[in-house]
Parts: sequence; C-alpha cells; structure tokens
Amino acid sequence: MVAAVRRAAERGLAVRPVGSGYSESTLSLTGDVHLDCSALTGVVDLADDVVRVRAGARLTEVHAALAEHGRALATVPHGPGATVGGAIGTGTHGGSRQVGSLSAQVVGARFVDGTGTLRRAEDADLDALRCHLGALGVLTEVSLRTVAATVVDGHEEVVDPAEATAPGGPLDTRPWAALQVHLPSGEALLRWAGPAEQRDPVPEATGPVDAIGRVVTRLGHSASAQLSAQWSAQRSRPAPRWEGVPTAAPYVLLPTPDPARETSTEWAVPREALTTALRELHSATTTRELEIRRPVEVRVGPAETGWLHPAFGRATGWIAVRSPRGADDGPLFRLVGSVLEGMGGRPHWAGRHDWTAADLAVAYPRLPDFRAVRDRLDPDRRFAGAHMQALLGP
Repeated sequence: MVAAVRRAAERGLAVRPVGSGYSESTLSLTGDVHLDCSALTGVVDLADDVVRVRAGARLTEVHAALAEHGRALATVPHGPGATVGGAIGTGTHGGSRQVGSLSAQVVGARFVDGTGTLRRAEDADLDALRCHLGALGVLTEVSLRTVAATVVDGHEEVVDPAEATAPGGPLDTRPWAALQVHLPSGEALLRWAGPAEQRDPVPEATGPVDAIGRVVTRLGHSASAQLSAQWSAQRSRPAPRWEGVPTAAPYVLLPTPDPARETSTEWAVPREALTTALRELHSATTTRELEIRRPVEVRVGPAETGWLHPAFGRATGWIAVRSPRGADDGPLFRLVGSVLEGMGGRPHWAGRHDWTAADLAVAYPRLPDFRAVRDRLDPDRRFAGAHMQALLGP
C-alpha cells in the first residue's frame, strides 16, 4: 500500500481505495487509481477483548474467526459481504439502540496517509477515522472491541408502525430490532432478536446464508402465517424471513442475506423524529404519486462520536428506501432526501444522496476539525476525487 500510494504521488494521480463493492457508494470512484484492498485479509491477533484485523477482511470472515475463540464483534452490521475498512469508512451500522456501529468499536488503526507514510492512530485521530470516507488514507489494519459469543432467538410479529417506532417501543427495548414498513398500506413486520431460551440446539451451519436457510422451517405464530399468505401474493410488501423461533449466533441470524440487485438511499434522523418522519414520507410520496413499493426498513442506534458519522452526537432513527436496480429512482430518492433532510436527516454515505460541502457544513459541527486532520494527513489531496471534492471541498 505504501509503494502504491507513493507511485501515484510521483505521477500526480488520485487514489481511491475500494472494498467489496457491497454498496453502491460513489465514494470510491476516480478516473485515476483504484486501490484494491482485497488481499488485506485475516485476523492478526486476538487479545482479551480486542481483535486486530486487516482492513480488507470481509465481515463474514471476521465473525467466523472470532467464533472459534468464543468471541464476537459487539455489533453486527447489516451487510455481511462488506469489508471491515469499507464498513468503518461509511458508518455501516446494525440494529441496536444500545450498541453503536462498527466505527464505534474501533480502538486503534494503521493506515497509509497521502504522503505514503504508514501511520498508527490510537487516540487523537480516531474520531476522524471513524467514518473517514476514504479521505484520510488507506486503512490497512484495525483494532476492534469484541464481546463474548452468544446465541439469540429470532422473532417476527405484525405490529402497528406508529407504536413500534414510538420512543420506548420495541425498537428501543429489544437487543436487536428492525422494522419493515409497507407505507402505502401501513402494514409492518417487526423482526427482533434476544438472548436464546433453553431449547434443543440448532444444527450447525456453514455460513450466514446457509444458516438462515436451515433455520427457516415453519411458522410459529398464526398472525404471521396469515400475513405471510397475503404478502406472498404482493411481493412488494414486507415478507417474513424467519419461521418458528430460529436460534443461532447473531452474525448468522441477523444480517440480511445477499440482497437482490437494488439501489437504496438511507437517512439518519433524530430518534425522536422517527415516527413523524415516516408519516411525512408517506404523505409526500402519496401527494407526488411516487409510491414506495418496497418495504421501508427502519432501525435505531445510539449517538456516535465519529465526526462525519450520520449518527454523530445524537440517538438516531435509520430509514432505508430501496428501489429495483435499473428503475428510474431519481425522482423518488430526491423526494425522500428532501423530506428526511427537512426532519434533520443526514444521508448514509453508502447510499444515494446529493449532498455537497455546503450541506455538511450545516449538519456536522466537527467538519472543520475533520478538514484540519485531512490537511495534515493528505495535504496534496491524493485521496480526492470528484465526489470527494463535492463533499469536502478542495
């Protein structure tokens, strides 16, 4: 990595690190050098409650390696195919009110800065590196907090979306929860997981997708069974994914299986505005006749300390809107952004948005501090690109 950055500097070329391509973020786009980090894989060391892992490792790989030692990541990000570096750089999160994103678990990092110098960050620069957007350097190794490995039970239930999203509701009180809302009909399905009850063990699985397939066996609740038949006939509505009460390690049960080819825009709104934001989103899309046919996914999370993390400084409600890839989603996504930005929302960096440096200056009070770190670590803007320049300025 050091040599690659120095060669690019000698030729006056911009460098953008790339992860697994799990998201459609345009952060990594450049006409110059794409730096493939896929060879930076594997766990380096596990001591006490901290794991050192190379930044190109996929989350599935890290989860499996930790499980062999009775440990687990404190948070389970939604996309199991993402790399550690990519998930940290964009602020990828899970679905827990009590546990922050993967960025929040960072306690140390090694990275190559814009001058081609290998650096170590442990204190001063960590909040800049938590959700760094690839603007400060190329992560090579990250130290993350871990917790004791556990197993959880998965549950699904039909709920009223206003009650489910109200402060103090299940999104706040469950250890892990995600709500699928079909806005046109008001139907909602809550998926949540908590500590496993004592029961016969579930057969071991080979990986997250296989494991989810194995534990899906039968419906356990009549309400879910009835709604399942309705939703199977209208695939755009939220569909049950679990049957019965599956039990597995969180990293096996919780992530969404490899998604259909969809585009998405996701916004972080203040937690207290979540219910109102969904209502306003439904009203605006109905008025403009831009129906959101796919279920809207809603999760919550705690305040983050990363200076450019969308949840910086406040408890957060996350709202993700998806559209089939290839569809004309521009008008819908612009409307979603306009409504949720008006509710104090900030875009998830891995999704679609049209924010510029002017928007960041209003929404992120520590942006001047981030720019100061960027000036020090990348004075020649080696990690710049058209999208990065629009976001952070020159």
